Amino acid sequence: MWVVVDHISGSRQGQRQELELEVGGKLRIGRHPDCDIGFDGRRDLEASTRHAELRATGERLLLRDVGSSNGTYVGGDRINEIELAASQSTEAQFGARGPRLRIWWSPEPDPDAVPPLPRTVRRRWALLVSLAVPADTRLSFVEAMADGFRECCAQLAPGCSVVGGDLTVSDLLMIAVTALGDLGGRSAVTRAGARAGDVVALAGELGVAAAGLGLLFSRFREGATPVPFDRSSLDDVQQRAVDRQLRPVPPLALGPAAADAGATAMMDLSDGLALDASRLADASGVTIALSGAALDALAFHGDRGRALGGGEDHGLLATFAPGPLPDGFAQIGTVTARTHAPVLVDGEPVVETGWDPYRDWDHAR
Repeated sequence: MWVVVDHISGSRQGQRQELELEVGGKLRIGRHPDCDIGFDGRRDLEASTRHAELRATGERLLLRDVGSSNGTYVGGDRINEIELAASQSTEAQFGARGPRLRIWWSPEPDPDAVPPLPRTVRRRWALLVSLAVPADTRLSFVEAMADGFRECCAQLAPGCSVVGGDLTVSDLLMIAVTALGDLGGRSAVTRAGARAGDVVALAGELGVAAAGLGLLFSRFREGATPVPFDRSSLDDVQQRAVDRQLRPVPPLALGPAAADAGATAMMDLSDGLALDASRLADASGVTIALSGAALDALAFHGDRGRALGGGEDHGLLATFAPGPLPDGFAQIGTVTARTHAPVLVDGEPVVETGWDPYRDWDHAR
C-alpha cells in the first residue's frame, strides 16, 4: 500500500511524505519523535504527542484517533475511526485548530495519479529577526520574545517561522524583522492595477485600534507621564479596542486568497484608510469613490473620522472586477476614472488624514 501525506497547515506546511505500508501495519501520527507522520513538538500544540494512526486492514486504509486530547476531524466532524477511499484525497485536522493533512493512497505506487500540492500550500514564508539588546537583558526576556514569534506565526501564518537573524549588544533595545516569501509562480498584485469600474473592498476593521490608542493616551497618562495600564478598569468593548492596538490580528491569509480571486490592486491598510486609498489611487491613476454608508457600517462605534484617519487597522484594501467578492472582504466603494481628487466619500473630496512617516516623523525633527 502506498500512502502520500501532504502537510496542508502546521509547522511542516508544504511538505510531502511518501510512505509504504504493509497490510496489518500502521503509521503513527503525532508530535512524538517516533511518529511516522510527525508534527513539531513545540509548535503544533493542538496535536497530541500520539494523536492518531493510519492502519492497513486487508485492502482498506483506516484513520483512527488513539485517544487524543483535542480530537481528529474529517469534513468538520470529529471522528473515532473512518475508512479512507483509495485514489482520493481526504483532508484531516488534528485538533480543532491544529495542523491539517491531506491523505491519498493507492494499492501500488502511482506517482502520476497523485494530485499536486494546492497552490496556496506551496508558498513559503520565513522571518529574519535581528536583536540589539542592552548587556543586562535577561535570557528569559529573549526566550519569551521567541515564544511570542512562534505563537504569532502559528496563529497568523501557519508554516512560517524564524529561520535566522542576528544578535548584538546596544544601549537601546532594537528589533528588526524581515519577512521573506514567494509568489508561487504568480505575478505580484501591486497598488497600480485598479481600473475604472472595479469594486473597492476591505478586509479587516476600521477605527478599532485608533480607539484603543485613544484610551491608552486618555486613561493611562498623567500629563505626559504614562501610568500603569489597568485592564480591569475597562469594559469589554474598551478592552477589545486596546487589544487591537497592542495585539493586532492582520488577515494575512486573505492576501493570497484575494490574489487567487483576481484582485487587480491591493495593499496593506495601516496608515489610515483615507491616506492609503489615496496612495492606491495615485499609483493606479484613478479615483477611489467610497460609500459613506458602507464606512459607517464598518466603523468602530460609527466614528467615520476615526475609520478614515485612525490608522493601525492592519487590514487589506483591494480592488476587484465586478462580481462576487472572496470571503472576508466587504465592498466599500468603486473605482472611477481620475477626477479632481484621489479619494471621494459620497462624491466629496476627503482630506488625506492618517500617519505619513515622511510628514509626521521626519519633518517634525
